[in-house]
Amino acid sequence: MDLGLTGRTALVTGASKGIGFAAAKSLAQAGCHLHLAARTRADLESAQATLTQTHRVTVDIHPTDLSGGDAARALVEQCKNVDILVNNAGAIPGGDIHEITEDRWRDAWNLKVFGYQNMCRDMLMHMQQRGQGVVINIIGAAGEAHSPGYIAGTAGNASLMAMTRALGATSGAHGVRVVGINPGIIATERMTTLLRGKAEKEFGDANQWRELIDKTYPPGEPAHIGDMVAFLASDRSANTTGTVITIDGGSSARGNRV
Repeated sequence: MDLGLTGRTALVTGASKGIGFAAAKSLAQAGCHLHLAARTRADLESAQATLTQTHRVTVDIHPTDLSGGDAARALVEQCKNVDILVNNAGAIPGGDIHEITEDRWRDAWNLKVFGYQNMCRDMLMHMQQRGQGVVINIIGAAGEAHSPGYIAGTAGNASLMAMTRALGATSGAHGVRVVGINPGIIATERMTTLLRGKAEKEFGDANQWRELIDKTYPPGEPAHIGDMVAFLASDRSANTTGTVITIDGGSSARGNRV
């Protein structure tokens, strides 16, 4: 399927690994030029090399820590003419309300919740001035399948779901779409980290994390999210805004909790 994205430009945050890299790869396959942002230059350089070797697109990298508003604003200023923004930076730690201290909670939200907010605020201004653009927020299914064992993530994701719906409800009047994706358990390093923490709590041994995976419903692949990013970014999804799409293998519908 030709998505009509050839020649467009996307900024992907948290783009060096996992879902972020998968989103960048799917966009590159569709012909998008890329700006990749993440904290570690070496990881970004590796992602850049892989993408430019396999796709005829330009790939610029931006090593940056988006937990601060100034850094987010500077990144938007450098990339203000992109057609697509994919917010993906952020890894909120697992744990219940007694385990997640105020400082850990604030640090996690500074990167993901306030990071997305800051990126949306400034990028939407530029997109609305041009009368076109798409913002895609990669959030997380814990925002709808509320988990007391992932309390900071559940609360943060629910907040971002509400923000995405509120922004997207009226952004179309300015030619801009705002949508979200809620991944469930996806086979990434991030998944392993969360499951190791849960295994340590339940079994007293982090190495037993594989026992927490239901073999009947295996984890999804990063490409499942990446390909949805490309579709939502395209004009084939021109009537999609103010909504959040869940891709979790039915986990939320089964009432599963992370």
